Amino acid sequence: MKLLKCVVRPNALEKVKEALSGLGVMGMTVSEVKGFGRQKGHKELYRGAEYTIDFTPKIEIEVVVKDDLAEQCVGAVREAAQTGSIGDGKIFMVPIDEVVRIRTGETGDAAI
Repeated sequence: MKLLKCVVRPNALEKVKEALSGLGVMGMTVSEVKGFGRQKGHKELYRGAEYTIDFTPKIEIEVVVKDDLAEQCVGAVREAAQTGSIGDGKIFMVPIDEVVRIRTGETGDAAI
């Protein structure tokens, strides 16, 4: 199993959700996060004063999928979230050793 941590622009959430649902992903966790990458934030003008925005608002989507579905999910997220501009986000793929459904005690793929 793999954990996909997808950090995307807030306006990409619906497209990514639809893309993953289309592949059969049953659940996901979504968090509002802030961060920066290579660009180290950006400058904006407000009432004539320039100021730096260090952290950009993003959405982090976490899903756990079977190994054979992981690459398809990465492709679907990338296609749904890509604009071609700086700040489109990142996808991190992390191996998962075990999953346990608390309610039933199911483990492994059955618990996803």
